[in-house]
Amino acid sequence: MNVAEFIRSSFSRGTQVSRFNIMAAAALGAPAHLSFYVAYKYVFQLPYDNLALRLVAVAFCLVGLFKLKNPDFLGKYFPVYWHSMLIFVLPFILTVMVLKNNFHEAWIYWEIFMIFVLISFVPNPLVFLFDLFLGVGAAIVFFFLTPPFVVLDPQFDIAPYVLLVVFSIVAGYVFSYSNRKGIVAQEKNSAFQALAGSIAHEMRNPLGQVKFSFQSILEELPTYHADKVYECITAQGLDNIYLRVAQGQMAVSRGGQVIDMILDEVKDKPIDTSGFTYLSAEGITKKAIDEYGYESEAERKKLSLECSGDFLIKADETMYVFVLFNLIMNAFYFIKNYPDAHITVRLEKGNSFNRISVRDTGPGIPPENLGRLFNAFFTSGKKGGTGLGLAYCKRVMKAFGGDITCDSRQHEYTEFTLEFPLVSGQELIRFRSWMVSRHRDIFEDKSILLVDDELPDREPVKQYLEPFHVIIDEAGNGQEALEMLAKKRYDVVLMNLGMPVMNGYESTEEIRRGKAGAAMKNVPIVGHTAVPTYIARGKTEKVGMQAFISKPVTESELINLLASIFNGEYTVGKRDFSGINVMLVDDSSFNRYVLKSILEKHNIGISEAVSGKAAIEKLKLDDIHVILMDIQMPELDGIETTRLIRSSMSGSNKNVPIIGLSGESGEEEIQKALNAGMNDYLLKPVDSVVLLNMIEKWGKS
Repeated sequence: MNVAEFIRSSFSRGTQVSRFNIMAAAALGAPAHLSFYVAYKYVFQLPYDNLALRLVAVAFCLVGLFKLKNPDFLGKYFPVYWHSMLIFVLPFILTVMVLKNNFHEAWIYWEIFMIFVLISFVPNPLVFLFDLFLGVGAAIVFFFLTPPFVVLDPQFDIAPYVLLVVFSIVAGYVFSYSNRKGIVAQEKNSAFQALAGSIAHEMRNPLGQVKFSFQSILEELPTYHADKVYECITAQGLDNIYLRVAQGQMAVSRGGQVIDMILDEVKDKPIDTSGFTYLSAEGITKKAIDEYGYESEAERKKLSLECSGDFLIKADETMYVFVLFNLIMNAFYFIKNYPDAHITVRLEKGNSFNRISVRDTGPGIPPENLGRLFNAFFTSGKKGGTGLGLAYCKRVMKAFGGDITCDSRQHEYTEFTLEFPLVSGQELIRFRSWMVSRHRDIFEDKSILLVDDELPDREPVKQYLEPFHVIIDEAGNGQEALEMLAKKRYDVVLMNLGMPVMNGYESTEEIRRGKAGAAMKNVPIVGHTAVPTYIARGKTEKVGMQAFISKPVTESELINLLASIFNGEYTVGKRDFSGINVMLVDDSSFNRYVLKSILEKHNIGISEAVSGKAAIEKLKLDDIHVILMDIQMPELDGIETTRLIRSSMSGSNKNVPIIGLSGESGEEEIQKALNAGMNDYLLKPVDSVVLLNMIEKWGKS
């Protein structure tokens, strides 16, 4: 740390401006100075006092109250004002009184008391000494330059007073230190309470949607009767089940995002910008609006989208959708009691920034709250709110290179505006060049079958893939696709879902049955449709598609998805895991059950351990190829168990691959696990595809 950083750090630690401090300065400082003037001037009739100085001190103390009404009062200069006030009302005035009254005993005692008070307001020793000496020095200058001119003739033994001053400083800092420790403990406790409340509050919405999805699925299922053949579910009923499953999955995903957001905000974790890509603002906004968990169809009709022109944004899809969801959710909350209110999401292209706004015609926000909306833990009239959502939205938009602002008029409207920097042509050219150079080798000589009855929808796909020199054949429906697959080998099929003659679902089922030939039975198939993602995703997975991409397709999404397929990240058909034995180490029987249900379908040998100690004992007896190790366990946790395996076991068991399982997604937690000797790390709840890929990677290594 250099000198400048040390000074800045000291000033920050020595500037503790709290609501209580401001109120104490006003409630004690202002009346004290007026009372002292009256008492020492007219009651005790000491030689000197100064009404002008007293009134300035009173004004200094009272002006600070504006900070309570307006948190942005004086902005970044308020700490300077705060120290100026402390210097003037404490060391300056009291030292002036000591000198002008020729070291009168009463004022000497107040001078010593002043030291103790100043320490309580300025806990950093360096800043305290600066304020003290500046105030005393200014008082000495004032003493010599202003009348009456007093000849100093102190009639007291200085040694005892020096000892008292030293003791006051020591006692003041002991008191200040213990007080700060108590405040830190209290703030930590409050932060934990706020964090618990945040998670509980923010998770109610996705959990409510999961509950609703289960209830809806239950309503569609036939009534149970023993020894009875059940009636078939109607096509509409089956469609509803797929819809509710998709909504439930989406709610779980959003719940995970909420937890990550809260933890990142509390930890002030920087946002990783390395994964940002270029997205169609219109496409991703439509997708988000379609996927939002509306409480009813009536609520859905209250929201509309206006688009005066599409534009690209450089962002992370998940983060952007979360920001939009948060704004829409807040808007719906505040218009509940306004039956005629409406929400409008508007996209506007600009000369300096492109903008996406969310405007509701609800109650509006009081003017005094507008400046604090994006402060963590501040809420404006939202019962049970935590204030973390908008603070996180602000951080996300700053990471995107833009900003979020709010304009509101009470009883008329509230409008949040997201500003995105313009994406230049040169920037896009550089990005495309980077993508081509990164993926050209794995795209080389690949054959793609593009199946779509809509000719205009094929053109962007062909245009995006042209620089990679892949071979693209086209078919207008599923029947044509089957005939072409029977004649030629393809590396991937991009399949539109809604087509005449034979749609994408039907043709995929036929391909998986081998109707296009055994060689193409396991060709990777990517669903492609304008139908909302959450509706189509479950159906595409069920018929045997490996991935899904929405229309209109974005360049980066298409390239990255195809690159993943060509890299073997998406597998088709049942993989061979025979001969691989996996140990599940988790104190939760439910967690072990979930993992077993995934592994058993792939003929993976399974053994279980309910604790770290049990895992070590089993490892001595069983032939284990991979360990799935829960990190949070009582007695001996996953980290400690891994260290013991690496240090105390012998032979091949010592180096058995260990995959850590945890709900903690922080880099520190992951690094701690890897440093302990774990080979990999999976976040709960686990993705079955990712889990199987890891087992294949480590079990066959």
